[in-house]
Amino acid sequence: MSATASSRPVFLITHEFFPKRGGIATFTEEIARASTHLGYDVEVWAQSATPEAEKDWPFRLRRLPLKGSHDFICQLRLARELIRERRRLRHATVYLAEPGPMLAMMMLQFFRAFRPEQLVLTFHGSEILRFSRSAWTRHLGRRLIKHATRISTLSSYTQELLCEHFPEAEGKTFLTPGALRADFAVVPRGEAAPRDRIVVLTVGRLHPRKGQLLTLRALRGLAPEFRGQIEYWLIGSHPRANYERELRQEAADADFPIRFLGDVPDEELSRIYDRADIFAMTSINHGDSIEGFGLVYLEAAAHGLPIIAHDVGGVREAVADGVTGLLVPPDRPAQLTAAFEKLITNSALRRQLGEAGREWSRRNCWKESAHALFHSAQT
Repeated sequence: MSATASSRPVFLITHEFFPKRGGIATFTEEIARASTHLGYDVEVWAQSATPEAEKDWPFRLRRLPLKGSHDFICQLRLARELIRERRRLRHATVYLAEPGPMLAMMMLQFFRAFRPEQLVLTFHGSEILRFSRSAWTRHLGRRLIKHATRISTLSSYTQELLCEHFPEAEGKTFLTPGALRADFAVVPRGEAAPRDRIVVLTVGRLHPRKGQLLTLRALRGLAPEFRGQIEYWLIGSHPRANYERELRQEAADADFPIRFLGDVPDEELSRIYDRADIFAMTSINHGDSIEGFGLVYLEAAAHGLPIIAHDVGGVREAVADGVTGLLVPPDRPAQLTAAFEKLITNSALRRQLGEAGREWSRRNCWKESAHALFHSAQT
């Protein structure tokens, strides 16, 4: 066992895990993998999945009889599992990696028998606003944070937001920034075959917060000679059918090609990144939903793509303005269109930003984040 690890087991509990996709699912998988490689005894509790979806994991994985949503039924089912396993959890480090299991633990925290010896939490952003919205969840959240041994966030922005709404987090909160997936290979970008059009790519679920509609409208705002040079590719599923319908209606009126590619496997996604020229994800704050960091920006940068994004939330900590991409204030559609025009017309700038992004994308390390999460909690 590593000198950094202890004999106390780590139970990582999450509703966001493979085969689910997205930033939180990637975060929980990579933290579990890195912690195991550091010598920690890790057991992941995750939402149900079909046997065909499983991989060979370096840690123990327990699938729970719940679908992994934040609804009350899911919380009750997880609470029941926590009660059944309370003797195992009592002398362990329990790591709640996202808001789903936090809600279940909030219901049990009044009973000392269900409090683990060490409690570690990670906040990603939007849940901070949701928890603080009502007096009841704000009270429960404060108690949970008070009982926590350590708390992490992926960005300084999220850390400040957490301490603003929950002052109890002051003094026990630290950064565990996201990084590239462990199996992600940063390879030199080869010479692309000549193409008639510049490909603008967005990767993210089809949701108003991800800003696909704003990107599409900014591209439509380009002068005709620039629209004639581009096509727009969108990758991601559609949890909101109305939003996808609005996107497709807007796309039907565009005079340049737009491709909705849906969800694609990681190996195919890598090839699509390599065929693109510009990455755009113009996230916005949407109600209580915010962009706390954005692992996808690191992946795009690792593929040598210059990035266009809105300067909101923790995006500035994933995209270096003027170094790896161009950040534009939200609600400035003319500036967003101008940013696209700047990259479309300047291949040297695209190359410069893309090359800088390769180095930038490798600056964080999952093992360092895992060590920060558990080393002090277990000493």
